[in-house]
Amino acid sequence: MRKPNKIRLVVFTILLFSIITFAIIRYLILDNSKQEGTIKIISSPLASLFINSNPIDRPTPFEGKLKPGEYTIKLIPQGDATSSASWESKVNIYSNSLTYINRELGSSQLTSSGEILTSTPMKNKPSEPDTGEVYIETEPTGAIVKLDNDEKGVGPLLLSGVSKGSHELSITLPGFFPKTRKINIDTGYRVSAKYKLAVDQSQKTIENEASGSADIKETQKEIEITETETGFLRVREEPTVSSDEIGRVEPGNKFIVLDEAARWVKIEYEQGSEGWVSSTYTKEVN
Repeated sequence: MRKPNKIRLVVFTILLFSIITFAIIRYLILDNSKQEGTIKIISSPLASLFINSNPIDRPTPFEGKLKPGEYTIKLIPQGDATSSASWESKVNIYSNSLTYINRELGSSQLTSSGEILTSTPMKNKPSEPDTGEVYIETEPTGAIVKLDNDEKGVGPLLLSGVSKGSHELSITLPGFFPKTRKINIDTGYRVSAKYKLAVDQSQKTIENEASGSADIKETQKEIEITETETGFLRVREEPTVSSDEIGRVEPGNKFIVLDEAARWVKIEYEQGSEGWVSSTYTKEVN
């Protein structure tokens, strides 16, 4: 009479073991996979891809899964496009979300453009049903933002109460090539869009010809690095001493000024890489 009890005990033990095993597999594999985010990268021309300095075995276009966090993405043009500037930036990956990167690599950072788009849940519930929001950053700042051909303001800009569905986002600025992109809004989600506009050099030529000064070349401010106490000058990611050091330049090096802030100047310290240096240790080249 005890044998059936033993059989039932064995069956129960097997079932319990199976349930526990399934739960572990689901937690370690299925649930963890849901925590990953998707990254999609497109570039023109095709480029070699590095993520956190690690080379990826295939060029752009690229699509893959990454754990949430901050990553350094670098693109280096391939083949006959070596005259194009490389690109490097820090990008955030969010759980169960898509991060889309599109870069058009020109001959320099001034003639390069691109966009980074992400969609993440809003911190607060939308005030209106079936709506989300769009946050737009532009480089240069002050670019005109249009949504569905309706001018909304200048970047950086937050648009709230955007209806669910497909919309057309346009970024324009005189002297730069415009950017237009279709975006999709989900209820309770924010689309974050970072745009980099490329200089339209043809417009400068047209303006010069119209003013009768086609032979006059646009002058660019050039600076030279002066002597420092350390024998080098730190290049920082942002125009502040608390910002991360991303490179170093030596006294006597000369650079074209890309931008200026209070006591700081922005330079291309190496091909495809830009940063800020203290203007205290620079002098203008005549």
